[in-house]
Amino acid sequence: MLERRWTPEGALDLPALVRPLRRGPGDPAFQVDARGTWLAGNTAAGPGTLCLRVAAGEVLASAWGPGADVLLDGVPALLGARDDDAGFVAHHPIVAEVRRRRPGLRLGSTGRVWDVLLAAILEQKVTGTEAHRSWRHLARRHGVAAPGPVPDGMAVPPTPAAVLGIADWQWHKAGVDGGRRRAIIAAAQVAGRLERAAELGGAEGRLWLRKVPGIGVWTAAETAQRAWGDPDAVSIGDFHLPGIVGHALVDRRLDDAAMLEVLAPYAPQRHRAVCYITAAGLGKPRYGPRFSPRDYRAI
Repeated sequence: MLERRWTPEGALDLPALVRPLRRGPGDPAFQVDARGTWLAGNTAAGPGTLCLRVAAGEVLASAWGPGADVLLDGVPALLGARDDDAGFVAHHPIVAEVRRRRPGLRLGSTGRVWDVLLAAILEQKVTGTEAHRSWRHLARRHGVAAPGPVPDGMAVPPTPAAVLGIADWQWHKAGVDGGRRRAIIAAAQVAGRLERAAELGGAEGRLWLRKVPGIGVWTAAETAQRAWGDPDAVSIGDFHLPGIVGHALVDRRLDDAAMLEVLAPYAPQRHRAVCYITAAGLGKPRYGPRFSPRDYRAI
């Protein structure tokens, strides 16, 4: 076990900072217990597990596995130390109110692309229930056990090499359709080069990811938000987001184009504005029955 102590400048909202990394209930790579918040992931040095807890304003971080050093070095960035909100102006009352009430709400960054990209591709064009089920299956069947005294069932997501070894029938068993499967395999084949996206950052980093067939604007934005804390990466193409933003800011449903128009004053920090909006928890009106998730394993 390796340990690190880190004192943040200003308020720290640990649950909000790491929540975007959680992929549904029972996520094998994200667990919380009385000892702290546990994260398992792949690094250039190998798999590792990180445990975070806060005491007296200080972050206490412990890590295990070959990737322990990398994970500990990344703690400040993960918890928003590199996030720069200079120049951000709240143009709507709800954004101003949440910003005032939640000073610790910042954008964290893992500094690593593969794990968050894999999860984002799984979430393309399916319900969260479907995507999270596939994520759990792939991590437990094709990843490795998370190192350290972790909560039961924790696992590290599969590496690019492990993904390339998954047979067709195993993808089917994981509930992953052909389109998402092809995008994951294409990303795994160039995974080493895709890590450069986190170094490039911003729109350039997102364009770098989109060179891979099957990775579009939405997937690149979802990855950028987590891998390098991109403050302007709006998830265009999201089923729910235009409605949430529209009802929060202009009291009506919007499409993607109208949402971008409403968010234009926040550029180049539109994603930050979206984070404040979603943190308000307003939601949107429901007009029909809940969509029934598909199960590709039964096809």
